[in-house]
Amino acid sequence: MKEINGGICAAKGFKAAGAHCGIRKNPGKKDLSLIVSEVPCTAAAVYTTNLVKGAPIIVDKEHLKNGVAQAIICNSGIANTCNANGVEVANAMADLVEKYAGIKADDVVVASTGVIGEPLNLEPIEAGLPGLVKALSEDGSLDACHGIMTTDTVEKQVAVEFEIGGVPCRIGGIAKGSGMIHPNMATMLVFITSDVKISSAMLQKALSADIKNTFNMLSVDGDTSTNDTVAVLANGLAGNAEITEDGEDFAEFMKALNSVNVALSRKIAADGEGATKLLECKVSGAASEEIAKVSAKSVITSSLVKSAFFGEDANWGRVLCALGYSGADLDPDTIDLTFSSAAGSVLVCKNGAGVEFSEELAAKVLHEDEILIDVSVGDGPFTATAWGCDLTYEYVKINGEYRT
Repeated sequence: MKEINGGICAAKGFKAAGAHCGIRKNPGKKDLSLIVSEVPCTAAAVYTTNLVKGAPIIVDKEHLKNGVAQAIICNSGIANTCNANGVEVANAMADLVEKYAGIKADDVVVASTGVIGEPLNLEPIEAGLPGLVKALSEDGSLDACHGIMTTDTVEKQVAVEFEIGGVPCRIGGIAKGSGMIHPNMATMLVFITSDVKISSAMLQKALSADIKNTFNMLSVDGDTSTNDTVAVLANGLAGNAEITEDGEDFAEFMKALNSVNVALSRKIAADGEGATKLLECKVSGAASEEIAKVSAKSVITSSLVKSAFFGEDANWGRVLCALGYSGADLDPDTIDLTFSSAAGSVLVCKNGAGVEFSEELAAKVLHEDEILIDVSVGDGPFTATAWGCDLTYEYVKINGEYRT
């Protein structure tokens, strides 16, 4: 497997585009994206568990009941959530794709992201769609990526090439997410495309299994959004034998999907609102997978832990505190803790108690922009990894002024 360029358009038969159509006030901000396959695809998706859901999710669940899709349309700036006519507007967006791109409305995945509770006007979308369709390109991944961004500061795209049964295959994706990120399947949207031939049932199985170890192990601020959606389209143009059951081919697809989802999870965490550092917490030696996962995510979501890393303060007691209230069945006397980065590693806790360490080295380690919080909780066989970021003054500023 190797990483390649192309993002959402790396797989055969996919084109994308992004443009400013007028939903957002700033003409320099793209606010509408379209992704299409030249043929119908098997499709799968997972969504937020928030009881308050964006209207596009209601529409998408209907459209994907048959496991088929051919296009994705997404606007940024307005979430189309908590609107009396939200479902009507989301359905109309799919109808507009049919009108201008010739793809059946029922085969369109619809997504929106932005401010909750503000009405979404269809006029700029309809005005912008003809030009967007005309702009569709195999080089359009970056533009589509920019079209779905809100408070993101960098684009998030990745693609890999791999083989299934000796046949070259590709999978790629784009994502948006910077704040309101605490998926449970934040305004987190992820769109993935592949040219692998795979049944919709196995595609759903792969996605549902993988998010448990990727996007569901990601947190920026502990807020689960109303619009979280991860959607995958696979058009089969690679020409591999169709994957319809577990086996070596399915395992290879799972590896590729996981590599894309891990990369996008890390990119989202690193671009958390106001963030200066990517935090990765790896818990090892756990007696069960659930203990490892709960422990890792508790550390990564702790506001005190996040604040300490922003201040580059090796306040390791905050990590143990987060482990202690996580609800995981842990023995504090078996916990070892090390902070690592490109600047080196420093052991700060052994068997649940502090050890002497160089504050000078610790400061250098924590000054880097990617930090590993390495936690050993015993001699069990299970591990888990979670991703997050530091908590900064800028996070409060961004969210205090989000609508204004």
